Amino acid sequence: MKKSLILLIAAMFAFGTTAFAQKNIKLGHINSSELMQIMPGKDSAQAAFQAEVTLLEGELTAMQEELQKKYNDYQERKAQMTELIRNTKEQELNDLNQRIQTYQQNAQQKLQEKEKELLQPIIDRAKEAIAAVAKENGYSYIFDTSAGTLLYQQDSDDILELVKKKLGLK
Repeated sequence: MKKSLILLIAAMFAFGTTAFAQKNIKLGHINSSELMQIMPGKDSAQAAFQAEVTLLEGELTAMQEELQKKYNDYQERKAQMTELIRNTKEQELNDLNQRIQTYQQNAQQKLQEKEKELLQPIIDRAKEAIAAVAKENGYSYIFDTSAGTLLYQQDSDDILELVKKKLGLK
């Protein structure tokens, strides 16, 4: 009984493996960086992002100039200040410096969020087009060659032209 069960399991495993091995797997690849460079809306998203960068950098520059001006004033008048005034001015400079550092961190986070907000719809359209091309053409897997993780490629089709056609790009 035990031998029969083992033979039955072995036969099922062999048949299952053969059936799996006979399945036709079609591989494709695409350079997503190259696709993103030609995606519609990328230039306007980039311009909107750059405008946000310019705005935040302008505010940061103004804060740094204010700090520099107050520091120079402190250095010039430091000798005539009482200890209380000197300590107050030093605390004021430290507080302003801390505000600048906090602003830089918040600005960096805001820029990351803005970039995601602007680029996500473009990335989603590209992914949808890649998935549609893969389904229409019977691809099992599509690899991204821009990530640099594809170490070897054999019998794989570059689907960039198909995706460009799907998106109506030239």
